[in-house]
Amino acid sequence: MDLTTQYLGLDLKSPLVVGSCAPLTEDLDNLKKMEDSGAAAIVLHSFFEEQLRQERLEMHHHLTHGTNSFAEALTYFPEPQVFHVGSEEYLNHIRLAKESLDIPIIGSLNGSTLGGWLDYSQQMEGAGADAIELNIYYVPTDLDVPGTEVEKNYLDIVKTVRAEVKIPIAVKIAPFFSNMAYMAKKFADHGADGLVLFNRFYQPDFDLESLEVYPHILLSTPQSMRLPLHWLAILYGRIDCDLAATSGILHTVDLVKVLMAGAKVTQLVSALLRHGIGYIHTLENSLAHWMEEHEYESVRQMQGSMSQLNCPDPTAFERVQYVKALQTYAPIWKALDPFEPVG
Repeated sequence: MDLTTQYLGLDLKSPLVVGSCAPLTEDLDNLKKMEDSGAAAIVLHSFFEEQLRQERLEMHHHLTHGTNSFAEALTYFPEPQVFHVGSEEYLNHIRLAKESLDIPIIGSLNGSTLGGWLDYSQQMEGAGADAIELNIYYVPTDLDVPGTEVEKNYLDIVKTVRAEVKIPIAVKIAPFFSNMAYMAKKFADHGADGLVLFNRFYQPDFDLESLEVYPHILLSTPQSMRLPLHWLAILYGRIDCDLAATSGILHTVDLVKVLMAGAKVTQLVSALLRHGIGYIHTLENSLAHWMEEHEYESVRQMQGSMSQLNCPDPTAFERVQYVKALQTYAPIWKALDPFEPVG
């Protein structure tokens, strides 16, 4: 079976790409294991502009703390190896990955200022990244900021980076726009080579004993795939950029579905956290076996075959399907009896 695909202008041996994930991609040995297990490309963990700001504040604190003490008190100064000023540590990780691996390495950037997005994108390009994924993670909470301003901020980031960076850029976005189709087209118009659907917002949880808010990470499930599957199918062939699928891709059938919807690649994270890096090899073999059983000769033959563009019934992706879905659901009344004792 021909598993090859092309994403962001990069020729890949399969659609199996490791998505951005700090626990997995921070370690160079893990990156080597991913390549050996069949990963076609790797998106590194995100570099956050806030990290740089915090490092600078900490460095300033340690260098100025105790300056009025005796000159012999040299231990106020931190050991040089403790601090990695700027983004040098992340950039060095890109360089080492490029030296050690033969597959494409994609940098991931989560900025907080327009200047930061541009500066660190250029630095990643200089470090040798094959492409950059702009991980735009922004939760607007200002009651006086209209949606049009939020959308303009997103597009300004893409336009600014595209103007100065020559390597391909993908934009990882959330689906929370008033018109997702319009924004997808505008991202492409402003220079995005690819869209990653979708970014998952990690909402906080409450600890009812301590009355504190705390992060509670939930790995994605196959149900998480429904939203990106829907929009992959709608956008395929209608915008001038590649589409990548992420969230809920755990099994072979999940891979097949997003590819048929229109994805060029599938980004794996939760599947690897659950089953280990070697699971990439399992998925690759399983995908090839499924294709052989169903008489598909190549991944490219599958891509977009179930999209709205190629679907015999395009309305299946629109409002009429909502009515059909409601009509086909069979409620289980017994499970809803409020008077039945529990346990």
